Amino acid sequence: MAKAAKKKREYLVATTKTDFVKKIKETVKFDLTNDQAKELYDAFTAILRDTVISEKRLSLNGVGTFKVNERKARKGINPKTREEIKIPASKTVSFKPTPVFKNEL
Repeated sequence: MAKAAKKKREYLVATTKTDFVKKIKETVKFDLTNDQAKELYDAFTAILRDTVISEKRLSLNGVGTFKVNERKARKGINPKTREEIKIPASKTVSFKPTPVFKNEL
């Protein structure tokens, strides 16, 4: 028995804010001006950033989870001088895709 052929999906690719705003305008089912689409983009990124900062994580269904990770202070080596240096503790954000999203990669 042959496997069912996967339906070819058309991807909405946006690599810059301008591309993202353009894709928002093309994708929504109602007319948006450029300024409205930019405002929507800015609101989305502000909500994402503020939630990750205050709650330490944000889960987006079908996409994945953004999470704050703490890095401990550690020793390193300056590649130019080969001197040992102290790297201070820091925070970073990681992203873990949902299994469905990961399978699409």
